[in-house]
Amino acid sequence: MPRDVARGSLRELTREAVRARISDAAIELFDEHGFDQVTVEQIAAHVGISTRSFNRYFPAKEDAVIGDTTAWGDALCHELLARPANESAWESLRISFQTFLSLADSHDERQKRSIRVLNTAPSLRARNLEKHLQWEQRLTPIIAARLDDDDAQLRARTIVQASLTCFDVAVATWAEPDETRSPAELVAVCFAALQRP
Repeated sequence: MPRDVARGSLRELTREAVRARISDAAIELFDEHGFDQVTVEQIAAHVGISTRSFNRYFPAKEDAVIGDTTAWGDALCHELLARPANESAWESLRISFQTFLSLADSHDERQKRSIRVLNTAPSLRARNLEKHLQWEQRLTPIIAARLDDDDAQLRARTIVQASLTCFDVAVATWAEPDETRSPAELVAVCFAALQRP
């Protein structure tokens, strides 16, 4: 292996480990004290880094909770594009979300904690909405290509938005302290609720 590749890989692994440590500390502080009561300076001090170092890893404190939504969107699009062409759009989205969520550890308390924090702060909910808009823009053309009528774009946007709501409800329910079902199981329940209201 070329030396530059090995060095780059090690550097990237180190960067990801530091990002994870900062994110874990931020979520811990947000959960204990409330998102709006915790400053970037407090997070940085808790981890033992400067505020400037924090900002190299996360442009805003919201990003320490939300994470890299582009990579998640890539994974979701990949799953959706892999679905059979003769499968209904709704079924393809359900299975894609289930597959996507099955990659996560359903017993990961850190993930559950981050979802609970996300649902308590208006600025985090706003950032989550931005994620939805980005995912909608990427998923809608894939779904529209499966629909064969004059309203394909409108129908696709509606179907995608409904699926994102199912995703949000499933993940928020999974994060509740007494919930024992996996996120993928909860997605199936949410999608079924809209199939037969």
